[in-house]
This record gives sequence, C-alpha cells and structure tokens, in this order.
Amino acid sequence: MTHIYPQDAEKKLNEADVVFLDVRTRGEYAHRRIAKAINIPLDELLLRHSELDPEKEIIVLCEHGIRSQSASGLLIQLGFMNVVNMVGGMSRWTGETVSG
Repeated sequence: MTHIYPQDAEKKLNEADVVFLDVRTRGEYAHRRIAKAINIPLDELLLRHSELDPEKEIIVLCEHGIRSQSASGLLIQLGFMNVVNMVGGMSRWTGETVSG
C-alpha cells in the first residue's frame, strides 16, 4: 500500500486522472470536505466500489487515516492497482475545504 501526506496530495487536486475518495460518514463529509472528493463511506465501499474508475489513481482519505487505510486495503483486494492512503486524513489537511 502506498501512502501520501496531505501536502503532497493537495498538489494532485487538479490532475484529471486522480480521484479523491472520502470514506468518512455522510455527516463528517457534509461538515468539512475537499471539494473534489467523492464520498463513499467505508461501510458502503464493498457494495459501491464499482462507482470508482480502476484506471485512475485513487487517493483515499478519512478523518485521521485509520479508516482510509482499511478502505485502501479493501480496494487493493478488489483489484484496484493505483490506491494511495492519505496519512493523517482531514485532521492534517490544510488546503481549501467546503462545508454544507
């Protein structure tokens, strides 16, 4: 499993072949999120992983990096090849966010 720090992930925000996958709950996501991130809560990922493009790099994030590590492992088991776990999650994200 590959890891990336938030400051390095932020540099990839405008890359077309990168997906930011937020695996937090809907409430956490609504409160504060990266605008580009899509939300598939960890407990729904097994059923909804087909919504993701396996050809793109997927940067997985949560609040602190624990759920994203689990989600990254699951995606790898499901055959996704380019999965990156964002270390520290949103608690370490200093880039722009949206809420509501």
